[in-house]
Amino acid sequence: MKKGKFFVIIFALSGVLAFVYLLCFGGEDEVYTRLRKEMVQRQLAARDITDRNVLDTMGKVPRHLFVSKRHRSQAYEDYPLPIEEGQTISQPYIVALMTQYLKLKKGEKVLEIGTGSGYQAAVLAHLTDKVYSIEIRENLAKKASETLERLSYNQVCVKWEDGYFGWEEFAPFDAIIVTCAANHVPSPLLDQLKEGGRLIIPLGSTLYFQTLTLITKTKGKPKVKHISGVRFVPMTGEAEKRNRKQIASGGQDQDNIVSSPKCNHKREYRVNYR
Repeated sequence: MKKGKFFVIIFALSGVLAFVYLLCFGGEDEVYTRLRKEMVQRQLAARDITDRNVLDTMGKVPRHLFVSKRHRSQAYEDYPLPIEEGQTISQPYIVALMTQYLKLKKGEKVLEIGTGSGYQAAVLAHLTDKVYSIEIRENLAKKASETLERLSYNQVCVKWEDGYFGWEEFAPFDAIIVTCAANHVPSPLLDQLKEGGRLIIPLGSTLYFQTLTLITKTKGKPKVKHISGVRFVPMTGEAEKRNRKQIASGGQDQDNIVSSPKCNHKREYRVNYR
């Protein structure tokens, strides 16, 4: 067994043992509350998450209810976890980091591309009451909607669609967060971003690593800031098609801004949309 893999296994087992210990000496709700508090202190505040609203929110959202029962004991550990259809729920630190860079205010409208489990949408819903989220996989969109509704996140609206095209019906948006990797910025997302709006996206090779990138729309043009190296699952659908065409034509997997056709809406899963 490789040394790195050995330490990963030991780390995971230590988390499980700690969870079992806490469960034996306290109620389930108390256990998860304590784990969330420790997560905020050790993984977020101890790093560079300084926004008090983001820290408070991360301490409230029940992350364990967005993963399967078999992974609940690891829900507040410092790594991503698998969900259905080969997707993941991001590491808590990355969720907090991306949220912090959006600098959301009450009343602002935010669009999420890649609903996944619904956890990121729930975090956003604590910061603003206008959250729109798109998921390309029907099963994930439906399940996330049900989870959000069950937990009374009534301000979140989820749609089953290709997020590459954004959600023109409710544009423009004050902020857009993309939780899947792309090798270019979809032009519909820039078009649907307000002047002065913020867009955060893992940008770069969809096969290896990406750069978490913040784009601010200034006088109609993207102002770019590179934040840190990350690794996300790739954006599929239209983004994947364009990537394949680019590679087939001899192009490189690099950052660029492209045009795209109009969106054809399909079925929607909404959570108490108002």
